[in-house]
Amino acid sequence: MNEIICPHCGTAFKVDEAGYADILKQVHDSEFEQQLHDRLELAEKDKLNAIELAKNELSREMQKAAAAKDAEIQELKANLEAGEVERKLAVAEALRAVERNRDALANELQQMKQEHLAAVKLAQAELAANEVSQKLAITEAVSAVEKERDELKNGLRQAALEKQLAEKSLTDKYETQIKDRDDAIERLRDMKARLSTKMVGETLEQHCETEFNRIRSTAFPRAYFEKDNDASMGSKGDYIFRDSDEASTEIVSIMFEMKNENDTTATKKKNEDFLKELDKDRTEKGCEYAVLVSLLEPDSELYNSGIVDVFYRYPKMYVIRPQFFVPIITLLRNAAMKSLEYKTELALVKAQNVDITDFENDLETFKTAFAKNYDLASRKFQTAIDEIDKSIDHLQKTKDALLGTDRNLRLANNKAQDVTIKKLTRRNPTMAEKFEKLNRGRSSDTE
Repeated sequence: MNEIICPHCGTAFKVDEAGYADILKQVHDSEFEQQLHDRLELAEKDKLNAIELAKNELSREMQKAAAAKDAEIQELKANLEAGEVERKLAVAEALRAVERNRDALANELQQMKQEHLAAVKLAQAELAANEVSQKLAITEAVSAVEKERDELKNGLRQAALEKQLAEKSLTDKYETQIKDRDDAIERLRDMKARLSTKMVGETLEQHCETEFNRIRSTAFPRAYFEKDNDASMGSKGDYIFRDSDEASTEIVSIMFEMKNENDTTATKKKNEDFLKELDKDRTEKGCEYAVLVSLLEPDSELYNSGIVDVFYRYPKMYVIRPQFFVPIITLLRNAAMKSLEYKTELALVKAQNVDITDFENDLETFKTAFAKNYDLASRKFQTAIDEIDKSIDHLQKTKDALLGTDRNLRLANNKAQDVTIKKLTRRNPTMAEKFEKLNRGRSSDTE
C-alpha cells in the first residue's frame, strides 16, 4: 500500500498498487501532454522567428547585392561615359590635327605651286596618303571605343543576371528550410495525434467506433455498424458497416479490419500480410468493399499520403490511416448513392419476381392440398359406399329374415285360426267336461 497526502486538506489516505500506478500514469500523461504542447508552441515560435529572420536576412542580402550591383552599374556607366568622352576628344583631336595638317599642307602647297609643278603633285599625293592613314586611325579608335562600350554593356547584363540568380538561390534556400520545418511540425502533430490516442487508453477499434458514433445520428441515421462476432466460417473481421435507404434497399456494405503496432506477429508485420484474409472475410460475409485501417509501416510514404486502393491485388479494397476512417465511409456511400436508382429498380424487379414465385408456390400448395384432400375424400367416399353396400346386404338379409318371419307368422295365424275347442278337447275328456260345464253356465246366465 502507498500513502498519499492531499495537497489541499492535508489528509493522508492509502491506495493499492494498481490505483497508485493509475494516478502516476494520469500525472505522467498530463505532464507529457503539457510538455508536448509547449514543445509544439516553441517549434511554432521558432518557425515564425526563423521565417522572420530568413526574411530579414534575405532582405539584407538583397539590399547588399542590389547596392553592390548598383555601384558596379554606376562605375560601368561612369567608365562608359568616360570612354565616350575620350572617344569624342580623340576624334576632335584627330580632326584638329588633320585640319592643322591640311591647312599647313595647303599653305605649303600654295607657296610651292609657283615654284615647281612636280613638287605640288608630289605634295598632293602625300596629302592624300596622309588623309587615308588618318581616316584609318580614326576608324580604329572608334572601333576600339565601341568594342569597350559593348564589353561594358555585356558586363552589366552579366552582373544583373548574377544578381537574379543569387536572389533566386537565396529564396529557394529559405523556402526549403521553411518547408523542412513545416514537415517537422506536421510529423510532430501526427505523432501527437497517434500518441494521444494511445495515452487515453483507447485501442484502434475503440477510436474508430467513437469517431463513427459521433456522426452516426446526423450522417448515417439508418446505418448498421457493429463488431463482426460470427466466426462460424473460421475467421471474422473487426467491424461490418451497412447502410440502407428508406425502402430498406442496401446502399453500400464495408468489411473493416483494424491493425496497430501491437497486432504484428513474427510472420505478419506489413499491411500486405493482412489483405488476403480480409478479402476472404469480405466475401464470406457478403460485403461489397473491404477497408484495412492500419498504423503499420508508419514511415511508408505510400500509406501516409492518403487513401490507397489495392485493387490490383484484391477487388474493391482500400488501406487507410485512422484519420481517413470517416472520409472513406462517406466517399464510398456517396459513390454508391449514384447507383441506388438501379438497385431500387433491381429490388423492385426482384420483388415482382418474388410475388410471382410466391403466387406460383401458393398455387402449387393449393393444388397439392386440394389433391391430398380430394384423395382423402375419395377414399372416405369409397369407404362410405362400401359401408352402404354392406348395410344394404345386411338390410337385405334382415328383409329376407323379416319376410321369412311374416310367412311363418301367417302360417302360424292360419294354424291358430284352425284351432277349435272340439279339436283341443278331442283327446282330452277332462278339458271337454270343463268346457261343457262352462258352456252350460253361460247358457243359464243368458236365460
